[in-house]
Amino acid sequence: MKGIPYKDTFFYFCNSMLHNMIDEFKKFISENNIIKPGDRILLAVSGGIDSMVMAHLFHQLDFKIGIAHCNFSLRGSESDKDEELVSKFASDHNIPFYTTRFETKSFAKKNRLSVQMAARDLRYNWFEEIRMKNGYDSISVAHNLNDNIETLLINLTRGTGLAGMTGMKPVSNRIIRPLLFATRQDILTYHNQYKIIFREDRSNADTVYTRNKIRHLVIPVLKEINPSIETTLNETAERFSGFNEIVSEYISQLKESISEEKDQFITFNISQLKTFLHNKIILFELFKPYGITNALLMGLMKVIEGETGGQIITDTHRIIKNRKEIIVSGEEIHEDVSYTIKNEQELCIFPGISSARNVRITDTFEIPYDSHIACIDSQKVKFPMIIRKWKAGDYFYPLGMKQKKKLSDYFVDKKYSRFDKENIFILESDGKIAWIIGDRIDDRFKITGSTKKGLLIKSKRKALVIKPVK
Repeated sequence: MKGIPYKDTFFYFCNSMLHNMIDEFKKFISENNIIKPGDRILLAVSGGIDSMVMAHLFHQLDFKIGIAHCNFSLRGSESDKDEELVSKFASDHNIPFYTTRFETKSFAKKNRLSVQMAARDLRYNWFEEIRMKNGYDSISVAHNLNDNIETLLINLTRGTGLAGMTGMKPVSNRIIRPLLFATRQDILTYHNQYKIIFREDRSNADTVYTRNKIRHLVIPVLKEINPSIETTLNETAERFSGFNEIVSEYISQLKESISEEKDQFITFNISQLKTFLHNKIILFELFKPYGITNALLMGLMKVIEGETGGQIITDTHRIIKNRKEIIVSGEEIHEDVSYTIKNEQELCIFPGISSARNVRITDTFEIPYDSHIACIDSQKVKFPMIIRKWKAGDYFYPLGMKQKKKLSDYFVDKKYSRFDKENIFILESDGKIAWIIGDRIDDRFKITGSTKKGLLIKSKRKALVIKPVK
């Protein structure tokens, strides 16, 4: 600082810090390809210091922006004052302003969510609505470097895989985080120099919340050990992000080689899975997308090693062993639903049937050889017909056979998995099974030489699993 009078040193230092913050902001956006030329950005502004500084930075650099604010009705008049502050900032700087008010507590109670999770769902859904309706390219939120390392520590404390150690991303779908480079101290310094008005949410100091415990109790202790803990943990997160990319690529290739997508479910080769029983990490990463947690991992390994029919149910999926494969399904039917069909046209009210029509049976007519198409004698059908789940004791006469067969035995012969059997529907006429939908018709309903008119029904190839119509 040669040539600068001593009394001006402090002001020189402050001004250089300000320019550095703006330059770092532009640099971070450019290096991470966060905003493209001409993009319109919707800023999520709460009225707190982080989001007000973010709004000020965007305005200083002349970006095309709008401001969105959510009033969660959680702090009475305090919430209203937050809204007033953000509205005034937008008005003073001629920025388009959008606001909404939520009854957050009642929404949380109705949907059995914590207040924090309810507020998160409400605001992000509303931000996306505003973005699409008003032609914005992305939504900017004010997460900073400290928020990022707090998230990392929370994930580490609760237990996480590699992905949980990578922290927040600068760009995630339509959400951008252009302040991830800045510490809370950087933001405070910028605020002090520009005299940016903001409002403090007093709940930020309440250590009853996990994040606040990390922020106010844990990180200060870590800073005593390492004064540069923010930078250190941020660099660690970046390294884990690189590791995660390598592992994700390996898992993706492995999954492609040992699994197969079959309509609404996925199958894994048992013999190949068994080669990884010694490596829990690989099994965890393979099945993590299907709700497997560390607590469920041992159960999964027992299913892989166990007998046919073994299963484990996660929060999102069902994982079943069937002979030489593991079946993973995200669909289940718990209701014992049935459909009453009054005529041919009503057959299509069942979600598993795509079309139904009467056809003339002539000498040149060819019966479709396809298990997903039933061609039955219209004269042998009596309405109303019933579509229902199969049940124990059901029997039919498989096409080409003169002896009846229990459906349970038929499914065993066909080597149906437990998953398949639980999701089979049948078409019933006058108490008789006319068709196992998507499989085989009953011999009593087949087309014969005397048939004049046939009922041609096509099932959807995609699903044995059909969600019932409410």
